[in-house]
Amino acid sequence: MAHLGDCLLSIKPQEKSEGLQLNFQQNVDDAMTVVPKLATGLDVNVRFTGVSHFEYTPECSIFDLLGIPLYHGWLVDPQSPEAVSAVGKLSYNQLVEKIITCKHSSDTNLVTEGLIAEQFLESTAAQLTYHGLCELTAAAKEGELSVFFRNNHFSTMTKHKGHLYLLVTDQGFLQEEQVVWESLHNVDGDSCFCDSDFHLSHSFGKGPGAGGARSSPEKRRQVDQDYLIALSLQHQPQDTVGLSDLELARQLQQEEYRQQQAGPPAPVRASPQGRGATSGRPVGERRQRPKQDSDCVVL
Repeated sequence: MAHLGDCLLSIKPQEKSEGLQLNFQQNVDDAMTVVPKLATGLDVNVRFTGVSHFEYTPECSIFDLLGIPLYHGWLVDPQSPEAVSAVGKLSYNQLVEKIITCKHSSDTNLVTEGLIAEQFLESTAAQLTYHGLCELTAAAKEGELSVFFRNNHFSTMTKHKGHLYLLVTDQGFLQEEQVVWESLHNVDGDSCFCDSDFHLSHSFGKGPGAGGARSSPEKRRQVDQDYLIALSLQHQPQDTVGLSDLELARQLQQEEYRQQQAGPPAPVRASPQGRGATSGRPVGERRQRPKQDSDCVVL
């Protein structure tokens, strides 16, 4: 924030006229009052008519003075004339007020218009439309660094070889050195991760198993240990069902100690869940034995 403040104060007006200099100085003063808010966020209000259309606020003056483009992709599709008419050139805050007013009106046309506007907000809750994405791709310049606003978040955006990318800043990717950019080519969030050279990163994948790749070794060991205990419980004889938790824990500990004394287990094949078995018997051996109700112990 101190660096941005210094940058704002170092900017010189290009126009020499006194009136324009006073206006420029007022914009700088407004921007300086907004700088402390950067620690918590800025209030911007989009208009649905263009990717760079925002209601002018002192917050927007920071982007204007520093020459940083501010974009969004929440646009009305021109192929939906009813939605275009209902939304018009209103900002988001103005549109919400209009919906409330129209829904309480006695005029049927106004009520219908309010319902259409409300349907537009609900159907585009992701705050990005395909029309907006196309307009955004066309408006952004190649190699340009800009700020993309969506879902009350600001992201650093750039355009590389005609494609849009967002800088990955989520804390969960802190240890993923090959994950730097995330592609922005889909409204539904189906994106790809790339390295600093915009090459597809294979070190991280989305999906149910993606979390395991990023989990710490301690967490993976804990998950494996829990699975081993579950397997041990299933292999216990029937007389262990009546044991208390303490007695059962002691018995499991003794069994683990005996396995450690016997040496490392033989290599085993992984189960469908990706976890290995504890003892020397393969996982498939347990599946071949007929399963009885008494084999299950509920913890």
